[in-house]
Amino acid sequence: MIDLALVNVSRLQFALTALYHFLFVPLTLGLSMILVIMEAVYVMTGREIWKRMTRFWGMLFGINFAMGVATGITMEFQFGTNWAYYSHYVGDIFGAPLALEGLMAFFLEATFVGLFFFGWERLSRVGHLAVTALVALGSSLSALWILIANAWMQHPVGAQFNPQTMRMELLSFSQVLFNPVAQAKFVHTVAAGYVVGSVFVLAVSAWYLLRGRNVDIAKRSMAVAASFGLACALSVAVLGDESGYLASDNQKMKIAAIEAEWRTEAPPAGFTVFGFPDVQARTTHAELKVPWVPTSGQIEEAAWSTVPNVPVLFWSFRVMVGLGLFFILLFATAFYLSARHRFEQNRWFLRIAFLSLPLPWIAAELGWIVAEYGRQPWSIDGLLPTFLGVSVTPVTNVWLSLAGFVIFYSALAVVDVYLLVRMIRGGPDGLGYWPPERAGVP
Repeated sequence: MIDLALVNVSRLQFALTALYHFLFVPLTLGLSMILVIMEAVYVMTGREIWKRMTRFWGMLFGINFAMGVATGITMEFQFGTNWAYYSHYVGDIFGAPLALEGLMAFFLEATFVGLFFFGWERLSRVGHLAVTALVALGSSLSALWILIANAWMQHPVGAQFNPQTMRMELLSFSQVLFNPVAQAKFVHTVAAGYVVGSVFVLAVSAWYLLRGRNVDIAKRSMAVAASFGLACALSVAVLGDESGYLASDNQKMKIAAIEAEWRTEAPPAGFTVFGFPDVQARTTHAELKVPWVPTSGQIEEAAWSTVPNVPVLFWSFRVMVGLGLFFILLFATAFYLSARHRFEQNRWFLRIAFLSLPLPWIAAELGWIVAEYGRQPWSIDGLLPTFLGVSVTPVTNVWLSLAGFVIFYSALAVVDVYLLVRMIRGGPDGLGYWPPERAGVP
């Protein structure tokens, strides 16, 4: 008999560690590409201010990158400690992308991150720009392989069940690699990471302008963040819509829960913009509907035990979408003010930009909740229920390891915030760089 307490605490531990790790992933993706843009401008123009900008934001990137590595490694160990049957059942398929992520992407990142920090006075301008581009490429490849593995959990393809070994076995790696869900999730997630990085640069630069510090660097940084962020925020909306279409084909319960569609309606049905889902009564109170929007509406036809938590998905999706629309407006305003050179005359916007700093992380975490919590009660959609994937281990052990993670990650959070705040307060002018710039070196 499977202990549901063990299932719940194992799920809680993985959810907390994944959510914590995902605080660092989007910023790594976003800052890596912004660094490429800034350094490319430096290489093309030869203006030293762009080099200083790249090195300053690169330091913040380095802190975040180190934290992402530290928190990401522990997640993979949980597949063996807390989810042993899951690893046994789908290890042949799920393990391949994870192995390639380590061999191809992580080593690429780790190698060239060192060259990025220590190669400024040892490499040519173009050579160092190539290093920065390879760091960004490694970050994107890392996300790609992880999302290929995750997409297979959402839409398992290219595999079949072997009754002799009682395991899923890989039939076609190309089908796993080119899973349409993986493609949609990758571009959507990476674009969301670019938005996180852009808001981060925008908010920190706004803080400098409000205090009249590092004005030249802050204005240029805001210009880069505004233009890059606007393009990416619009892309997130379009690519997220494409992910929704794929989910409506492969995960009808997830879409029905997001829309709080309690019973099948004749198409085209309405879309519930706002309301209060009532799971007990299976209805949505005070709902505000947009008519004539196609929907799946499959909850009534399904076994109720296969339906994910409707209120959680309903509100997570709407808050995420609302924040996405806010980011489009934020970047559009920043782009306009940048083009008009009117940041300092509009301090109200600088305050809004600074206060917006935590919002992209909230949107990213909610996106993760919609994607992963919406897959429940399945670990592998339609193949392996979550409760069957756990290890046979005492619940006490999992609670102890969870407590250890909470303590360790809390300490990491304190260190991370301290280092970032200290670096930002020091600013580009207040901190020395390593290696130090040598006079006479071109």
